[in-house]
Amino acid sequence: MADAAVVDPRRPAGALSRLARHKLALFGLAVIVVIAAAAILAPLVAPFAPDEQNFDGLTLQGSPLPPGGTYLLGTDLLGRDLLSRIIWGARTSLIIGIAANGMALLIGTFVGVIAGYFRGWVGAVLMRFTDLMMAFPALLLAICLAAIFQPSLWIVALVIALVNWVQTARVIYTETSSLATRDFVAAERTLGASTGRILWRHILPHLVPTIIVWGTLGISTTVLLEATLSYLGVGVQPPTPSWGNIIFENQTYFQTAPWLVFVPGAAILLLALAFNLVGDALRDVLDPTLRGSDR
Repeated sequence: MADAAVVDPRRPAGALSRLARHKLALFGLAVIVVIAAAAILAPLVAPFAPDEQNFDGLTLQGSPLPPGGTYLLGTDLLGRDLLSRIIWGARTSLIIGIAANGMALLIGTFVGVIAGYFRGWVGAVLMRFTDLMMAFPALLLAICLAAIFQPSLWIVALVIALVNWVQTARVIYTETSSLATRDFVAAERTLGASTGRILWRHILPHLVPTIIVWGTLGISTTVLLEATLSYLGVGVQPPTPSWGNIIFENQTYFQTAPWLVFVPGAAILLLALAFNLVGDALRDVLDPTLRGSDR
């Protein structure tokens, strides 16, 4: 009876209970919620339109205004409100982060499950292809793909997905290979269960915690990669605001107006850190081998 009262950390109630003990994870979750709310409500909370060039947004010498007054974070080189562009840029970063990481998870999970379950020549071909993709530097490959296609929000998301699925495929392949040799899978095969039923009812449910963790951690990588591509000019193109292209547009004012670089840079780092903190906590919560590692 005593054992029945123990909360399983993999169940929703147990997972939430353990997650609540991670103070850093709660901080990260709060940051994500605030940024996501600002992005969703951008038309309502942004003081100005992201591409609005204000007639009083520059000094008499034509320089950006410093933070304060009407423009809380100052203005950029065209007299646009930096706070408004940061808020709208959050929408761009989150859309690409979630979309690109979702596509990468789908591709990586599919490749990993198929290779890990069937193994043999099928697994060998898929995993050697995965190794080949991992051999290319992700940033260089992303730049090449982005240069080939006309950069846009959804093209950038697709490009990032095409270079980020390999890590997920490797992890899923390892876990699926282990699960495929378990007794319950052998019993299902003996009873005549179809491959689809085994994969859907018995393999994938065991992979859900891993997919959730990698999905959370992967968003931070995606946000950083999108910002890097936009900074290099092969990501989201102006006038669509992105934290990366905000830095790119204003880098010439680094010494005279450093807030134009530091503020979007801090936003990128804060969002990436928040997803890393939540992903790390979810790994501890959902991995049964780490049950005693509460922080």
